[in-house]
Amino acid sequence: MITIGITGTLGAGKGTIVDYLVKSRGFEHYSVRAFITEEIKRRGLPVNRDSMTQVGNDLRASHTPSWIVEQLYEQAQASGRNCVIESVRTPGEVTALRGKPSFYLFAVDAPSATRYERAVLRGSETDHIDYDTFIANERREMESDDPNKQNLKVCIEQADFRFDNGGSIEELNRQVEEVLKKIMYHRPSWDEYFMELADTAAKRATCDRGRSGCVIVKDRQLLVTGYVGSPSGLPHCDEVGHLFHKTINPDGTISNHCVRTVHAEQNAICQAARRGISLDGATLYCRMTPCRTCAMLIINCGIKRVVCERKYHAGAESEELFRQAGIPIEFFHDEVQQYDNQ
Repeated sequence: MITIGITGTLGAGKGTIVDYLVKSRGFEHYSVRAFITEEIKRRGLPVNRDSMTQVGNDLRASHTPSWIVEQLYEQAQASGRNCVIESVRTPGEVTALRGKPSFYLFAVDAPSATRYERAVLRGSETDHIDYDTFIANERREMESDDPNKQNLKVCIEQADFRFDNGGSIEELNRQVEEVLKKIMYHRPSWDEYFMELADTAAKRATCDRGRSGCVIVKDRQLLVTGYVGSPSGLPHCDEVGHLFHKTINPDGTISNHCVRTVHAEQNAICQAARRGISLDGATLYCRMTPCRTCAMLIINCGIKRVVCERKYHAGAESEELFRQAGIPIEFFHDEVQQYDNQ
């Protein structure tokens, strides 16, 4: 997931870049301006540039310099989509977002007269001002020694990419698209590539309780695939429902496992056996820590490496089996996958 923060001078075109990212690239939009506006209304203050600055600085001073953008970032993370956070205005906000994965800061500028004309045409609640007031407002927000207050000058200087919006919207959009081509193109590693194939195999799964897939690879060549589903010719969970079996986990907790299906790892190993394919020295990719039964099969068929997207909450026993067998198990993410036990 990519996160783009946008800073820039007043009326430079931050909203124009947001429109392009949302409409042309499917980004989710989160606005510091809208966040502060809601707080202004809650406090019963007039919505203007003075209250926008006052309340924004107050929120940052009451919490942390980055508090507002961190609230928006948490919302963005919950969406799981590429997102754009509009109106990054303090160095503290930039510092906080720099610590997030795949973050880029965009800055946009244009001649002051052009920006004022655009602000007047925009006609928002904070734009009903004359040119001198417009320039005075910008000067007030350009520099500050207080990390809780706005400092557009430093934010713009720290931007990864800067855009000149002195021309047409089409010209600005072309600039943005050129940058997007650079940052959004990512050639996957071999592990990422094969994990994506495992995720694709999972789309064939027929149990909505855990649609997982598996691929087994050797020398960077795909050998077999597998996904969760009932034995051949038997009804699937998606058709007739789950068949639960209650088990006691090593930590004493009780889980309800669906026993109608064959796990993705088991199906992949069965496919190899039917086709006479040796799995000695192979690598297995799957969504989460294999269960104990799958782990034992993996060990016995000669697989020498296991790569999982995330951990399974009851996977400690399997991890110990792999450790004893000398088989490394690696995880893309440290997060633990939980299943509803109902």
